[in-house]
Amino acid sequence: MWGNKKPDTPQTAQPERKNLPTNQPPKPAPVAWEGTTAMSTDAMRPLGATADRATARLGASLHVKGEISGNEDLLIDGSVEGLIQLDERKLIVGTTAKVTADIIAREVVVFGNVKGNLRAKDRIEIKKDGSVNGDLTTARIMIEDGAYFKGSIEIDKGSEKESGTSAFARASSAPAGAAASKTI
Repeated sequence: MWGNKKPDTPQTAQPERKNLPTNQPPKPAPVAWEGTTAMSTDAMRPLGATADRATARLGASLHVKGEISGNEDLLIDGSVEGLIQLDERKLIVGTTAKVTADIIAREVVVFGNVKGNLRAKDRIEIKKDGSVNGDLTTARIMIEDGAYFKGSIEIDKGSEKESGTSAFARASSAPAGAAASKTI
């Protein structure tokens, strides 16, 4: 009022900071990453799984030689040579993946390229752009129109009913490439 004259320069509007804690900065908006594999959430979710189960990811620029084993679902977009053993989990071979390995898992879904034998306790799916060159052993199989497959298929529904150790467990404990022999 008395000598408190407002400046002639306009003031810039300050954004309102409603509902933000005073000690935390605002969170950035989510970003869509380039190079992610486009697939439905149903393809990513194992049979009977809840949404809280995490999926590990091997990115497109990664190359692994050796053995991968674990107790979580895995999405591969890179290249792998060797053995992949996820006995009770799901393996997804992404569209950019190149896998040269024997695979043992509960469930295998192939969008990319696999050379090697696949053994899945529940099911194997080869999607329309997927390619598999190797032998398959599973209880259920789905090969979409347009997919490439070269090898043999063994439907193994009775392996879990055997007494003692199941055929699946015996195969998963055998070294990759080991031939089974039977003496009479």
